[in-house]
Amino acid sequence: MRSHQSQHQDRASTDPGALVMAVVLAAAVLASAVAVIQVKYLTREEFGTLQQVRAERDALDVEWGRLQIEEAALTSHTRIEDDARTKLNMIMPAGGEVRVVEVPVIEGGDDAL
Repeated sequence: MRSHQSQHQDRASTDPGALVMAVVLAAAVLASAVAVIQVKYLTREEFGTLQQVRAERDALDVEWGRLQIEEAALTSHTRIEDDARTKLNMIMPAGGEVRVVEVPVIEGGDDAL
């Protein structure tokens, strides 16, 4: 009399449904492994792209700061006055040469302009 375990093995090895199920499960495991590898590869690629974009952003932040400092320097009142004197030959008028012009206010606000 054969043991219960050997009878079970004989049935499993001759059962075509069990063999098909084992092949399907093996294919599913293989497909899952390939998908994990592909996702990991894509994640690494995207992380590299993210690092490049962050470096570009940082460079643009530095450039923006430099431009803001340059704008502040170019628009300072002292610089504008110096440029007016040297490039345009303008001078500060004496106290008696200054005229104040009053403009009448038109009722109705800005719509009249």
